[in-house]
Amino acid sequence: MIDLKYLQKSFDEATQKLSKKGVDNETLENLKQLFIGLKEANATLEEAKAEQNRMSKLFGQYKQEGKDIGELKAKVDANKEVIAVLQAKANEAEEALQNVALAMPNLPDERVPVGTDEADNIELKKVLEPRTFDFEPLEHWALAEKNGWIDFERGVKLAKSRFSVLRGEAARLERALINFFLDVNREKGFEEVCVPYINNAAMLQGTGQLPKFGDDLFKIEEEELYLIPTAEVPLTNLYHDEILNENQLPILLTAYTPCFRKEAGSAGRDTRGMIRQHQFDKVEMVALTTPEQSDQIFELMVENASDILTRLGLPHRLVELCGGDLGFSAACTIDLEVWLPGQNKYREISSVSNTREFQARRAKIRFKEGKKNTLVHTLNGSALAVGRTLIAIMENYQNADGSITIPKVLEKYM
Repeated sequence: MIDLKYLQKSFDEATQKLSKKGVDNETLENLKQLFIGLKEANATLEEAKAEQNRMSKLFGQYKQEGKDIGELKAKVDANKEVIAVLQAKANEAEEALQNVALAMPNLPDERVPVGTDEADNIELKKVLEPRTFDFEPLEHWALAEKNGWIDFERGVKLAKSRFSVLRGEAARLERALINFFLDVNREKGFEEVCVPYINNAAMLQGTGQLPKFGDDLFKIEEEELYLIPTAEVPLTNLYHDEILNENQLPILLTAYTPCFRKEAGSAGRDTRGMIRQHQFDKVEMVALTTPEQSDQIFELMVENASDILTRLGLPHRLVELCGGDLGFSAACTIDLEVWLPGQNKYREISSVSNTREFQARRAKIRFKEGKKNTLVHTLNGSALAVGRTLIAIMENYQNADGSITIPKVLEKYM
């Protein structure tokens, strides 16, 4: 959640940053009015409390002077009722502000370029040259049919559209990629963790999926429980409502999980193949750091995701997201996009984001800095999305006869 104290003190500056992320003027004006309402409610409440204190002090004076306290007591009792009403109004005003604030995105960093969508993102660099084919490269669904690797029809039969079944060598390659990713992450200092794939609502609110993105989640009927959309949720919330020691930071975590998303806003996009699935495997990186460490760890996580792609021999590029394309919780994001020769374009395979203290404020994750408690910075990124890496290997390592060569680094896993 954004810092409401900062928002109150520097409203114009904050709203300028939020507009960079596409927050409309009507929403910002509504937020401003809620601030004004809360301020007025608190001021009236404090006046009533001050009057109560003033009258309470008169009891001793009245007794010394021998005055009747009956009328004073009646006024004090009446004011108590007024205070109760004003307290309720102040609580309602604060709750209304909190509800709007929970749906307000994170403030973007100064480094984030201005823009409205992915067309305005900035390419930072390319890594590895795409292979030149002496035949027309096929897309992954055509290769899957030739090799019997992906069964789309039976995936739909078992569940519904946007589900698929991996078979034979593809299933083995999926497992090999998961192990390879975890091993590389562990080499880089990330602790491997195995987490529940079902989390409660408080955890999803902590990382920003709730309340704004509830429609994109698979909820368990009659339970305040959800299938996780990413391992970012359980990994970050391992320290939900905890105070860490400064010497524990940075904490670097990695986990493999299946991920579940309704993809509610993607109707008509990538309907063929397995680019956009309701269930997919991912190996995630999460970091909890001090504010001073977060930029360095951000670069480490980007470099690690890029290193994995390089070891696999997959051409890719690094892209800085503009404000309009930035995720809800992110203060800054670098996407890694892998080259898919069958599609003849780069496609996202990892997003590495620094959320600064946004998630930590929602999840109440702090560390002891001297005598005071300070919010940690949280970071997250894929290393990598397994299904998309499988697709990238299929398309980049295809042969003229439709067969697929396994990258050298994966041979020991196969």
